[in-house]
Amino acid sequence: MAERVEVRLAGSGGQGLILAGVILAEAAGLHEGKFVAQTQSYGPEARGGASKSEVVISDAEIDYPQAIKPDVLLCMNQQACDLYVFDVKPGGTIIVDGGLVKELPTSRAVALPFTQIAREKLGKPILANIVALGALAVLTGIVSLKSLEAAVLARVPSNTADLNLKALKAGAAAAQEIRRKDIASPPL
Repeated sequence: MAERVEVRLAGSGGQGLILAGVILAEAAGLHEGKFVAQTQSYGPEARGGASKSEVVISDAEIDYPQAIKPDVLLCMNQQACDLYVFDVKPGGTIIVDGGLVKELPTSRAVALPFTQIAREKLGKPILANIVALGALAVLTGIVSLKSLEAAVLARVPSNTADLNLKALKAGAAAAQEIRRKDIASPPL
């Protein structure tokens, strides 16, 4: 991992991207010993407005807590993809919810149907954010699945822990399947 890695998670309010950012930050910081900064912003609407969470992970102290040129962009809807794709660092990785992002910004973007996986395999489309985190870990190597599992268990209500862990594993499995089939294109 480079000394500083910037991740932007973007979509709509209600898709759980703020929670996903917190979980990613805690996985890297508390469980992998990295320096971490997590920021968030969302529109005036509690649900449905624009939402983003940024996580900066570093081997050294972080002097600026926001993403300048994200290394990784995870988009959970078309609007977020259209808005943030041009901010990604050359050579960066773009991961999208293939069920909700119909116009891919580049042929090298990795599209996985996070919401569909959450709906079909878990019966809860609201778990798409956790499915996406599992895929992000496999596709980028930024954090380990083990660290994400520990962070998920610390953050979600105990009565949903098993379901959230299944969501994380479902996302990881989907990303591993893409890698196995060699369908995924290299990052930008």
